[in-house]
Amino acid sequence: MVERLDEERLETLRTWGAGLSTNARDELRAAGKAILMLVDEIDRLEADLWNARAATKQMEAAVAAARETEAEAAAAIVAEPVADVPVDEPEAPAEPVASPPPQRPRERRPPAVEPSQVLALTLSERIAQGRPPSSGTV
Repeated sequence: MVERLDEERLETLRTWGAGLSTNARDELRAAGKAILMLVDEIDRLEADLWNARAATKQMEAAVAAARETEAEAAAAIVAEPVADVPVDEPEAPAEPVASPPPQRPRERRPPAVEPSQVLALTLSERIAQGRPPSSGTV
């Protein structure tokens, strides 16, 4: 198996390409130019790879920051107290009327969601379904 091309090997190929590209024979001159073209292409591909890796790291950092911001926003929404809404009270009737027995407030349950769907739901979907935002774990 051939080892990877490190900078030393690429420099050796450049030297051979430069030497062959000045040869008197057409075939050797063409081979030298081809070697130089391939070494230049390797350099461009390495630069592209480096740029792609840097962009991926930046994207991952941006996604992590967005998730953190989303989690903070969700925590703030959950932590906000519900504002008291003034209610107009009806006037008392002239005759006392038997009041119905007090009802317990209905417990609000979130809709059933499969564990595999938990990570797929966005924050807005969770809010719409009445589910608190998850911390990213199932």
